[in-house]
Amino acid sequence: MSIKITWLGHSTFALDIDGHAILIDPFLTGNPLAAANPDDLKPEIIFISHAHSDHTSDLLGIAQRTGAKVVANWEICQWLNNQGISNTHPQNTGGGWQHDFVHCKFVVAHHSSSFPDGSYGGNPVGFVLTGGGKRLYYAGDTALFSDMQLIGDQVIDLAFLPIGDNFTMGPEDSLLAIRYIRPRYVIPMHYKTFGFVDQDAGAWANRVNSETTAQPIVLDPGASHTLV
Repeated sequence: MSIKITWLGHSTFALDIDGHAILIDPFLTGNPLAAANPDDLKPEIIFISHAHSDHTSDLLGIAQRTGAKVVANWEICQWLNNQGISNTHPQNTGGGWQHDFVHCKFVVAHHSSSFPDGSYGGNPVGFVLTGGGKRLYYAGDTALFSDMQLIGDQVIDLAFLPIGDNFTMGPEDSLLAIRYIRPRYVIPMHYKTFGFVDQDAGAWANRVNSETTAQPIVLDPGASHTLV
C-alpha cells in the first residue's frame, strides 16, 4: 500500500491512494505556479477545505466534467447543488465518514471562508485522511492553534501545512505546529504563489530538520513523492 502525492502549486494536491485518484482544493486557473491543466485531471473524489477562490477556482468545472464526488462543508455542497452538481457529500467539523477507499474526518481550521461573490462559504476546515495504510493531515488555510496536539494524537504520517504567513500561519508558527502534530513527514503549502506569501521553503526545511523530529519534503510544482 502506498500514497503518491503530487503538488500542483499553492494548496492544490493530487493524491493516488492504491490507484484511486483524489484532488484537494483545485486552484489551477489563475495560479501562476499551476503544474497541471484542469482538463487533464480525473479525480474520483475532490476534497474542499473552504470556499476562497484560491482553493476552488476549478472546482465546478472539474466536478461537472468528471462527476467526481465533492466532499466539503454544507454550504459549499449546497452552492454546488445549486449549480447542478449533485454528487456531493456534506460534512462538518468533528465528523468523519468512510468514502469508499479513504476515511475523512473534518477538523478545525482558523480562517475565513466566502465565495468569490462575497457570499458565506461556511466554516473552513482541515482534513484527516486515512487510506493506503497511512494517515494524512491537510491543515487547509489556518492559524496555529494548540489543539493541533489532539490531531497529533491520532498518529499522523504526513502533514500538509501552510507556511506563507500574512493569510495563514508562517514559517515560525508552522514549526510549533509540527511539534504539536508530531508527523513523520511534513510538506509546505500556500506559499510562493503571490508576493503576500513568498517564503523560502529551503530555509524552512533546514529549520524543520534541526528543530523538529519531522522530515520535510519540499516539492517543486508538478513534482511527486511516494509515501510507503
